[in-house]
Amino acid sequence: MTAPVGTVGQVTTAPPEPTDTPTALPALALGAVAGTGRPGRSRIACPLPDGGLLDVGSLATAQRGPYPDLLTAPDLTRLLDAGAPAWREVVEWLRGWRADPERTAAYRMPAEGLIPVLPFTVADYVDFYACEQHARNATLLFRPDAADPLTPNWRRMPVGYHGRSGTVRVTGTPVVRPSGQRGPEDFGPSAKLDFEAELGFVLGGPVPGPVGIDDAAEHVFGVVLLNDWSARDIQFFESRPLGPHLGKSFGTSISAWVTPLQELAAARVPVPPHDPPSLPHLTPSAGALGLDIELVVHLNGERISTPPAADLYWSPEQMVAHLTSNGADLRAGDLLGSGTVSGRERRQFGSMLELGWNGRDPVALSGGAQRCWLEDGDEIVIGATAPAPGGGRFSLGEVRGRVRGS
Repeated sequence: MTAPVGTVGQVTTAPPEPTDTPTALPALALGAVAGTGRPGRSRIACPLPDGGLLDVGSLATAQRGPYPDLLTAPDLTRLLDAGAPAWREVVEWLRGWRADPERTAAYRMPAEGLIPVLPFTVADYVDFYACEQHARNATLLFRPDAADPLTPNWRRMPVGYHGRSGTVRVTGTPVVRPSGQRGPEDFGPSAKLDFEAELGFVLGGPVPGPVGIDDAAEHVFGVVLLNDWSARDIQFFESRPLGPHLGKSFGTSISAWVTPLQELAAARVPVPPHDPPSLPHLTPSAGALGLDIELVVHLNGERISTPPAADLYWSPEQMVAHLTSNGADLRAGDLLGSGTVSGRERRQFGSMLELGWNGRDPVALSGGAQRCWLEDGDEIVIGATAPAPGGGRFSLGEVRGRVRGS
């Protein structure tokens, strides 16, 4: 398997801090690859325990697996459209097959020449602002004396903005430095290009809104890693009085593999306490559950941050319930970003904006290099680990992107 496909779902017995090279059993995940044998045609794949890839459609067809018509599609879009009962049946079926290397040998994909493609067609993309520490940092950077860094609405609903689905790209796709208006009479390439380390929640449908909070989990298929690339100088000038637009819409990267939510049962943890309590339509009867996922960010091969997603204030189900509370429908392939994940310590901040404190405190790299913002040629790689069902932790793969000059 070639490097662009990436590593996914490997278990490690390391403590919760992410490891650079997790080893052992890959977790179950689904994605789509193209390459050797079928030029121009992609197919659904699943990682195998030894690091190879399983041709899911061929297996389902030959062995009369569930929903072969969905699994022989070029990506996951039709499966997402089928709904939660179909997802659960497919995942349970794959668990049994991938554990037996002798039975899966005939359905392995070639070891070389495969590249990832976007695992599903992105319908709508909404990026939330669900991390309290990031929300605080973003205010204190510009108003350090603010009595309360959180706006009155932040603790009462998941704040978000509608992004551009057409510029969501799969891991490994280069990111071209955007140009835009940086001031009243200043147009040019962004000088403050940034990353944002996030989780992405992949939804299924279609389903008419509103979606009740206790039903919302039935519409969350799984999790990807997400990098919300941001041109801060363009964003800062345009975001008065409205929210992000061209400073964000030029590119969003996601990982090649989608980890089903049912594979993350061991990672579900209560969200931080809500004060004031959420309104009834955002209050699950059994309590809101977030995800104990530890992200790790590398810049040009050097670890610069380990953001903890367990600190996210709003759960994916609360995001779904809020998104549809006005009657908006869901569609298969809707993508929800968590917003930047940041912890309380600088080494846990999930963006250059915070790590470099808007240019005041450059990030030190080896050889004396420093960064306040991303330069042409820089590569950002975001990985993550989560508790595995049988103990230890597994990897959720990676999302990488290299900056190209405009």
